[in-house]
Amino acid sequence: MVEIHVLSDGYARDPDRPEGGDRVGSTVGFVRDGDILIVIDPGMVRSREESILQPLVALGVEPAAVTDVVISHHHPDHTLNAALFPGARVHDHWAIYRDDEWLSRPAEGFELSANVALMETPGHTPQDITTLVRTAAGIVAFTHLWWTAEGPPEDPLASDPALIHVHRERVLGVAAEIVPGHGPRFVPGPDTPR
Repeated sequence: MVEIHVLSDGYARDPDRPEGGDRVGSTVGFVRDGDILIVIDPGMVRSREESILQPLVALGVEPAAVTDVVISHHHPDHTLNAALFPGARVHDHWAIYRDDEWLSRPAEGFELSANVALMETPGHTPQDITTLVRTAAGIVAFTHLWWTAEGPPEDPLASDPALIHVHRERVLGVAAEIVPGHGPRFVPGPDTPR
């Protein structure tokens, strides 16, 4: 049976807000599907040790055992710690990388395991992908189409704002739960930004 864990809930703090500060953290996910061990978006966090490595070890997983890393898009806040997993294949929107090997392939429909597949969902950047994980309770989507459960309704950094809305509808058509790029996982409802 597939397991899903959020190693670190992400955040994005606006320096103009009272609690602010120029700080950003990626939501870092972990999926175990049999022998396939996947880390999603190992980007910027408060502490690599406390936010990524210790939670993995608590799940019985050493960094060298991770088989795959998925990068939702190429911003540093989602990629910075990918090298923590030296044996992993790294997946992005158009290829798989390992050591000096570059295997080009489209992300759309690519299956990392029996229960984990990629979906191309550009909008925040032209290279965005969503990781879909099939569980007994339904599909869980790791995605940057939402930063948090509240949206934002309009992504202020989107390269193509219209595509955000198109792909939100597409993901909501299959996902029972969302793990957003910078916040805790949530179950979408009528107030979820479309």
